[in-house]
Amino acid sequence: MLEALTGTGLAASAGLNAYIPLLTMGLLARYTDAIDLPSSSTWLSNGWTLSILGLLLVIEMVADKVPVVDHVNDMVQTFVRPTAGGLAFGTGSASETVTVADPGAFFTSNQWVPIAAGVVIALVVHGVKSASRPVVNVSTAGFGAPVASTAEDIGSVVMSVLAIVLPVLVLIGLGVMVWAAVWVVRRRRRRRRAVETRHLFG
Repeated sequence: MLEALTGTGLAASAGLNAYIPLLTMGLLARYTDAIDLPSSSTWLSNGWTLSILGLLLVIEMVADKVPVVDHVNDMVQTFVRPTAGGLAFGTGSASETVTVADPGAFFTSNQWVPIAAGVVIALVVHGVKSASRPVVNVSTAGFGAPVASTAEDIGSVVMSVLAIVLPVLVLIGLGVMVWAAVWVVRRRRRRRRAVETRHLFG
């Protein structure tokens, strides 16, 4: 079960930022004993891979903090984040970590399941993130974009580390994400009702 929580946390993290969970796994595998990547994913800890992921992360972080540009970035990331989520779930759930000693026991027969699950989880989180950003931008005249983006980056880092070190706490992170999704839906409904009321009585 911990393997599933590890994969879920990493995939959810990828839904916020595609590169943070991959970079986290690569750095921890290269410089610590916190995670031992499966043989098929050792390329993640390669120096060149880490450098490229680091560069992509910087580009993503800058683009995501600029109003309007963040919307274009989210459109591009609609394909990148789910892909990263599938990769992160598949790699994370098959890795030995400080809490998981026998990762192969959970997904022995259906190797495609963790990848598919990761794609779906990352896509859902990405969808909530993309839907919430216009609400934040409009309600704060664009000034909230950097704050929201920074909070999402921090959340992605925390979720990635927890998924590897303390996967049980991933449940708390998922709870926060569900709360955020509910807040976004309610906020959009309120905005829609306000616009309809103005048109009706305007």
